[in-house]
Amino acid sequence: MTAGANPADTAAPLQDWPLRPWLLAGLGAIAGLAVQLLLDDHGDEAWAAALAATIFFAAAAASFTLRPNRWIEAAVFSVALGLVMGGIAWLAVDTGDNLAGEEFAFAAGVFFSLLAVPLFQADFHRRRWATPYAETHFHVWSDAVSAGGALAFTLLSWLLLWLLDALFGLIGINVVEEAIQTDGFVGLFCGATFGAAMGVLRNQLGIIGTLQRVVMMVFALLAVPFGAAILIFLAILLASGGTALWDATDSATPVLLTCALGCFVLANAVVRDDDEARSDNVAMIAAALALSAAIFPLTVFAAISMGIRIDQHGLSPERLWALVAISLATAYGLAYWVGLARGRLKGWSHYLRRANLHLAVASCVVALLLALPILDFGGISARQQVARLDAGEVSAEDFDFAALRWDFGDAGRTALSRLSEREGQVGELAAKAAAADERYPVFPDRRSQAAELAFDFEDPALREWTRDHLRANPWVCQSSCVALDLGMDGDRRHVAFVSAGPIQHVRFRDDGVPDPPQPMASPPPDGTFTPDTVEVREWTGRQIYVDGQPVGEPFP
Repeated sequence: MTAGANPADTAAPLQDWPLRPWLLAGLGAIAGLAVQLLLDDHGDEAWAAALAATIFFAAAAASFTLRPNRWIEAAVFSVALGLVMGGIAWLAVDTGDNLAGEEFAFAAGVFFSLLAVPLFQADFHRRRWATPYAETHFHVWSDAVSAGGALAFTLLSWLLLWLLDALFGLIGINVVEEAIQTDGFVGLFCGATFGAAMGVLRNQLGIIGTLQRVVMMVFALLAVPFGAAILIFLAILLASGGTALWDATDSATPVLLTCALGCFVLANAVVRDDDEARSDNVAMIAAALALSAAIFPLTVFAAISMGIRIDQHGLSPERLWALVAISLATAYGLAYWVGLARGRLKGWSHYLRRANLHLAVASCVVALLLALPILDFGGISARQQVARLDAGEVSAEDFDFAALRWDFGDAGRTALSRLSEREGQVGELAAKAAAADERYPVFPDRRSQAAELAFDFEDPALREWTRDHLRANPWVCQSSCVALDLGMDGDRRHVAFVSAGPIQHVRFRDDGVPDPPQPMASPPPDGTFTPDTVEVREWTGRQIYVDGQPVGEPFP
């Protein structure tokens, strides 16, 4: 116990408060009803979204923090947190597409809330850096278990309600169905059941603490095989020079960050609250050491992978948010390395725990700052993309003008307007993108399939037709694609798109408008497609070959 702390205050979270289930059930019912009515009637309006977020997050925070001896303080904190999240929600809805990545800003606000609640519960606002790590760690896990249990109870309550509806329906009584269809019932019922369950569970924190230890024991068992697998992965990756990783930059970053998060969770499952609670099993301790040390290289590889992606395609708001996540993960990895170096084999777990507390506070502050409209990631991305175009790092025909129009907010549209005033191909393509009423359908990180399109012809007009067709139909090609000029088919220009997926034949009129799409031909044999293996051979008719193998049907 910290010097000067009130014993009653320290034990308060473990006290049984008989009124808690009733208070939280009533608070949840009112909050759920209000949120549903607001969103149903005024869901598109900024003030309604802000008020709904304020009510929701204030009620959620209160369900975790209300205690009998400090209920006023908990109420003030809950309302303050709700107002912060309400303001963030208002900005996200009110700005619309004026700012890029507003959904990420709101997610940052949610992350801030998830960190702020256990820090408040541990009285960090009073004790600051003297806050015992064990208390913070206890609240993080007990909050997660309580929320999961309350959510499960809410789902079970709905199942029971549907069962009763079916049961009474057998005798022609539809009162349950009519109640469910009443405006606001869903929010009221979910809020009441969730709040009641939270109240019961929060009164049983001693039991939840025991359950928490059981869960951590299970996680600690998983640490051994996962740690071994991570070490094998890193050894193979380093031995190969990272070739396999760089060839998979589309998915490498999220996979590596997820693995780093797994290392963090499982290592802390072994480390526990203090050295007395830490497992003495040699294998588990070795696994925790390995996992703690692996976080930093995993995040460094994630950073390199993202760097390669940015070098290829430039910045975007999504990639900037990914860089933020990578930076936080790298900070944890580096702090763990410092803790391992300072603690050696005896005191390393103490330094890891202190690093967790310090980084949690720093992450909470960073998340709040990023949730506010301080940095315009759309403007940063737009300036960098235009700079790449001006420097010749990307050609005008491969530049993604549509991204400036649709993805980068007002800053992107301003940059696009300036580009449209230029002469030549840049101005023409920018003006075309600026005048578009809707964007071509896209897949994530595949906005400009033209950048991955190879040609076997030089005709600039035909190249532009094929690019326009691919932008409008990005599903035609896989990650790489080859366009083949098959000459004239009557009065149509015949082009085939060849990739690892089904082959599509397109016939263009003399104005570049394609005929209705033809059925796609069979894809190349598995594993045979690379752009340099595509060729056209004479046959009874003609046939497309990939790596010497005939693909699809012959054509004239």
